[in-house]
Amino acid sequence: MTFNAMAGVLVVPAAAAALLAMLPDYRVTARLNVAAAALTLLCALSLFFGRPQPNSYLLVDDLNGTFIVLTTFVGFTTSVFSASYIGHELEIGRLTPPFVRFYHAMYQVLMFAMNLALIANNIGLMWVAIELATLTTVLMVGIYRTHEALEAAWKYFILGSVGIALALFGTILVYMAARPVVGEGLDAMVWTVLVRRAGDFDPALLNLAFVFLLLGYGTKVGLAPLHAWLPDAHAEGPTPISAVLSGLLLNVALYALLRFKMLLAANAGALAPGRKNALAQVILVGVVVELHRVPLPSGVVAHVPALIPADLGLHFAPPRQGPVTGQPTGG
Repeated sequence: MTFNAMAGVLVVPAAAAALLAMLPDYRVTARLNVAAAALTLLCALSLFFGRPQPNSYLLVDDLNGTFIVLTTFVGFTTSVFSASYIGHELEIGRLTPPFVRFYHAMYQVLMFAMNLALIANNIGLMWVAIELATLTTVLMVGIYRTHEALEAAWKYFILGSVGIALALFGTILVYMAARPVVGEGLDAMVWTVLVRRAGDFDPALLNLAFVFLLLGYGTKVGLAPLHAWLPDAHAEGPTPISAVLSGLLLNVALYALLRFKMLLAANAGALAPGRKNALAQVILVGVVVELHRVPLPSGVVAHVPALIPADLGLHFAPPRQGPVTGQPTGG
């Protein structure tokens, strides 16, 4: 029986979360949390040396392989810092032992959800995983149970739910675009099938789907002006959770957008960055410059530049071939 690293990045945090929920001692749970994060990181690193075959639900490729390693690495380093941080919060009375146990269990649930979103080969499963990560972080933002923390958690929950609902509608539209070509059923939601057949999808449906996906997952990324939840969530939640929000969860939502953008790139009639978007790219650069002049949450500023190379990447890509003539298309 060979070791499956792809399953390891899911099984380890899931099993650790169940175990952490039952252990009462803080020192034991803190050490177990760090050990589980370290083991998950080792599983992720092993994916560089051998990738399991994809199936209808899970996939590891060049794109998400890098994301998985970065996510598990930051998750591990944050768990190390979290051990002493949460210990201090317990000593000064801001957290009680039951809430510390809850915190460690939810930390591993969050790692499980983010890893699942990254390696999901099914667009519906990816949506479910991002929703699970959202609900988990809502609970962790409000863990101090103060009026301000609960208000921040509710704001995050409401705005995040609106965003995830829009993302769900966009996911359904992608399925509707794929169904006439791929057929009904699971195949119309499998990422590897969608990318291979995306050139035959209805471009109007793909364009509409991406609008909803951009608004929905853009809310999770914290792109202005959809970032209203970010300041309170970062200010009121524990510091390690603020680090996870900025460094991991927002990136997972951005990864989902990049995945769907690849579908548009494979369809000759869909929206495509290029010369027509040159003005928008200039404006975006100007927005980045202006954002660095005013105090905004780090997640708002940090993720806007990340979209520029993502946009320019298709602009400088080779021209796409037309579906019939094989001639390069304009754009």
